Amino acid sequence: MIQNGSYLNVIDNSGAKIAYCIKVISGYKCRYALIGDLIVISIKSLRSKRRSTSKTKKGEIYKAVIVRTKTKKKNAFGDDINFFENSIVLLNKQFKFIGTRIFGSVPKFLRYTKFLKIASLSSGLVS
Repeated sequence: MIQNGSYLNVIDNSGAKIAYCIKVISGYKCRYALIGDLIVISIKSLRSKRRSTSKTKKGEIYKAVIVRTKTKKKNAFGDDINFFENSIVLLNKQFKFIGTRIFGSVPKFLRYTKFLKIASLSSGLVS
């Protein structure tokens, strides 16, 4: 579960490395966010490679989609899915992806959300 104040890893090639959750967007008085939810984040650090040509800058505010969480989430088949880290993918103001690649695997049920492109950009899917 992601809440205000959580630190997250950015797993796309936008140039950001660590982000800080400012706000959970998913609903009225919603305190926690799970996989597939939208949040507002601030960039805390950038990747060391190509820091000057990065698409993002430190301290800027973006929207993001959560693609991995440490907490367990049940899928449609009753299996539990959990990962070792909390990870996000950055979006711009028009809800388009900033990066063109996603590193690592993502859950398969993201294929059935409005962010179908996450499943096609990632290197693998986990059921």
